[in-house]
Amino acid sequence: MEDQSEKDLKQEPQCPAEDSAKVLVDSQNEDPEKSTAPNTHEVSINEEISEEERNRIMAQYDKDSGTRNFTGVPEQIMRWLCVAFAVFMIGITIFWRQPPQIHRAAFVGFVTLLTFLLFPANKKNNIKVNYIPWYDLTLAAIAVICFLYYVINFDTIARQMAFFTFENRIFAIVGICVLFIASKRVVGLPLMIVVAAFVAYAYFGVHIPGRFGHAGFSVHRISTFLFYDLEGILGTPIGAASTFIFMFLLFGAFMRLTGIGAFFIELANAIAGKATGGPAKVAVIASSLQATICGSSVANTVASGTFTIPMMKRMGYNKNFAGAVEASSSTGGQLLPPIMGAAAFLMAEITGIPYAQIALAALIPALLYFACIFATVHFESKKNNLKGLPPEMVPKALPLFLKKGHLLLGIASIVFFLSQGFTPTMSASLGIVVSIVVSMIRKDTRLTPKKFFEALELGARNTVGVGVACAMAGIVVGVVTMTGLGMTFANSMLSLAAGIQHETFRLLAVLFFTMIASLILGMGVPTTAKYVIMATVTAPVVVRLLMDTGSLEQMHAILIAHMFVFYFGTDADITPPVGLASYAAAAISKGSPIRTSAQAMRLAAAAYFIPFIFVFSPQMLFINPNFFEILYISISGIIGIIGVSAGLIGFLVSRMSWWERILSIGAGLMMVDPGWQTTLIGIAILVGLFLLQKQRTQRPKALA
Repeated sequence: MEDQSEKDLKQEPQCPAEDSAKVLVDSQNEDPEKSTAPNTHEVSINEEISEEERNRIMAQYDKDSGTRNFTGVPEQIMRWLCVAFAVFMIGITIFWRQPPQIHRAAFVGFVTLLTFLLFPANKKNNIKVNYIPWYDLTLAAIAVICFLYYVINFDTIARQMAFFTFENRIFAIVGICVLFIASKRVVGLPLMIVVAAFVAYAYFGVHIPGRFGHAGFSVHRISTFLFYDLEGILGTPIGAASTFIFMFLLFGAFMRLTGIGAFFIELANAIAGKATGGPAKVAVIASSLQATICGSSVANTVASGTFTIPMMKRMGYNKNFAGAVEASSSTGGQLLPPIMGAAAFLMAEITGIPYAQIALAALIPALLYFACIFATVHFESKKNNLKGLPPEMVPKALPLFLKKGHLLLGIASIVFFLSQGFTPTMSASLGIVVSIVVSMIRKDTRLTPKKFFEALELGARNTVGVGVACAMAGIVVGVVTMTGLGMTFANSMLSLAAGIQHETFRLLAVLFFTMIASLILGMGVPTTAKYVIMATVTAPVVVRLLMDTGSLEQMHAILIAHMFVFYFGTDADITPPVGLASYAAAAISKGSPIRTSAQAMRLAAAAYFIPFIFVFSPQMLFINPNFFEILYISISGIIGIIGVSAGLIGFLVSRMSWWERILSIGAGLMMVDPGWQTTLIGIAILVGLFLLQKQRTQRPKALA
């Protein structure tokens, strides 16, 4: 094998490819669609996925990364403005406590300011260096003035109660309009359209006949409620974004600059590199680990995918399958404790359930999710005789741990502080301190003063998209509160479900429509925003039906309903026709976005039925836990996942016929059902299939 040159990759604005990981592929001698493994000892790797290409993919599919180009003095001004934002938020969150309205208004004002300075209206403007058009400077100034007006006049506005002056109304209307424009810049058009539809409903609902009509609200009433009230823009989503979500994004930025991203890829390589289908299993492990420092499934896909996808293709994987492995793994990383996606922190704030309890509840479903991907990758590799990496390309685990294992102490400290009852904000703050301290152990991981300020800048930049999305989600919550839409929708759904006599089928029908709504809403809408919308509109219906069973306490029903919505909101990132994570992976693999999305759906099949399982088996979420029940559910679930994966791929010990695939999938689903009768039937079928295939593979040897 030819020597592989080493080259450090420059870090991206958000969750970039690893500093020390090489992203190389030989495109001249490769057949991307080839399904048999090449001789790995003759692999020639000589073409690099360029920094420009990674930047292009990030800018196209992750709006947070499409920032302007600055050099010289303008670059320093933008950098120190981001640092000032981070320092201000640390101060106002931890040390200088203010009323929530002031805290949140200042946060939104800063976020919208950075949006107009960093994100162009037209991507072509990215080519121009040190260029901000006059209208963006004007919008930035207007955004600051509107939210600063609220901060300065908070006491007066609070005393006025609902009696707003003409001046108050003008600032409210202009502030909301500016936020909509900022949303288009940094989040995208889909969310802006969804939120605009809700605002239109608040105004035109008076003309809607039937139960969905309402008394109607004036423009002034809508604008002042959404702008000044804690049920609107400055509501719960922004409350979460401006406190612990910001602190966890900042924690991720500090962890990233210690070089932990490269350590994750090397660790995944050491664990699974030599195994059957090693590169794909490396992608699964690395992507799940990357999620601890990256809150975006698209950014996670590009970060680790620029290394793992070319390697999978070189080892013989179909380009669409290679992209699907990375996309599904990166998306699933948001479901994996201890540090989940930003929407999980919103769940803690909205439901009042401690984040530590939410993370614990997510553990078994997340393990089943990744077990499904692992099993599917394994059977695909066996089916196509795809080998692991040659030993010389796989690092040794022990020396790797001795060199960089101390970086994991930062993440471990978060788990410890959360388990000890610390708030998420304080846990993240202490985690940052720990990560800085442990980075000093080795020179190559040390957070120098320069890196310290780079982390502050990166944390601020990463907060912009989440902050704007949460502010827009707050508008939806405000409209639902004003109009009573949530109650109306819940009553309508319950009325429709009432026609179904069987209690289980009635619940299944509501869950199915909730799943469809989550997946449709997820077409281009950030996970945080779609979770808030679905949690506001549909989750109460599920809670009501769960409570009607009489077997659950209200808090447990709330946890189940919101976890259900959270899972499907996350899974929308890989679901066609608009799965952004799958599209980003396809851009790297040069595959078809739709085919990559379809493959990702197959890989992550668990994500489409596991939420239904934990609705009917609350023990999976550690609700009323019994050790033996949890152990039983976990083991039977994993075996069932293996059966489903084998059937989907069409391989167990050898290639399956069509009827064997149907039996394997059916048996696997029976195993996931917690009932012991179905479990025994499922085991019997899977064991029978295994023995049948084993005999089939041994027969030629016996004849020989």
